This record gives sequence, C-alpha cells and structure tokens, in this order.
Amino acid sequence: MPKVAPGTKVPDFTLPSTGGETFSLKAAAGKALVIYFYPKDMTSGCTRESQDFRDRHAAFLKADARVVGISRDSIAAHEKFKSKESLPFELLSDADERVCTLFDVIREKSLYGRKYLGIERSTFLLDEHGVLRHEWRKVKVPGHVEQVLEAARAL
Repeated sequence: MPKVAPGTKVPDFTLPSTGGETFSLKAAAGKALVIYFYPKDMTSGCTRESQDFRDRHAAFLKADARVVGISRDSIAAHEKFKSKESLPFELLSDADERVCTLFDVIREKSLYGRKYLGIERSTFLLDEHGVLRHEWRKVKVPGHVEQVLEAARAL
C-alpha cells in the first residue's frame, strides 16, 4: 500500500477500537479527523499528549473534528489507559502496523544503546472527505494540541 501524502485521499482502513467497535475511515467521513500516533500506553509523554487531547476535546468537537489515537498496544491495554485517563475518544490498535506503515510512522529508535523499531509521535489531520491536509512529525508534546486545533478550525 502506498504511503499517504498531503493533499491526497487516505485509503480506507479498519482497526479494532476501544468500546468494542471497529473503526473504519470510510465510516468517519463527513467530519474532519485527527489521528495521533503515539508509542505506548501509560508512558509519560503519551499520557501527557493524550491528556492534552482530552482537555481540548470539546474544542475539537466544536471545530467539527473527531480525534482518535493509534498505537501498537492491544485493545485491553487501550481500554485500561482510556479508563485511567478518562479519555473521551477512541483508541485504535494497530498491532500488525498496517496503518502505521501507511502513514510512515515506524522509525528506528534507540533506548540505552539498544536499537528497535517503534512509532514516531506523529499527528495527521484529514478533512471531511478523507484528504490529508496537515501532518506533524517528530512531535514535541508541549503546545502541539493547540497547533492541531488551530489547523482543524481553519479547515
């Protein structure tokens, strides 16, 4: 599957979602969609980022934008994380990295000298037709959600 590029329609995909549902990009059409990819549930940076999206969730809804988070964690781990942090949006599990690969967010990382492949914190904003309008890569958490919200309001 080719990787997505700004200005192009994102191919439909489905992923398991919290709440016992299956998320479908096609079914999400009609509203802007914020997809944020994060490395791992319950880690400090991912928790802060998710809390920021949670705290601004009403503003995203007012901007007619839906928010979903994606990582490789299981639905069980997502459910625990969502409950613990009172997240009002769904988390999607991409255990086989199909959607991570589509958005080209898998990168070589290093921890204590050990190299591994992991998700690079990234956010994508799709318009109501599923066209990729903005992308943020190598995201630094402070102030990021406000940038995404401003872009969503401008759609």
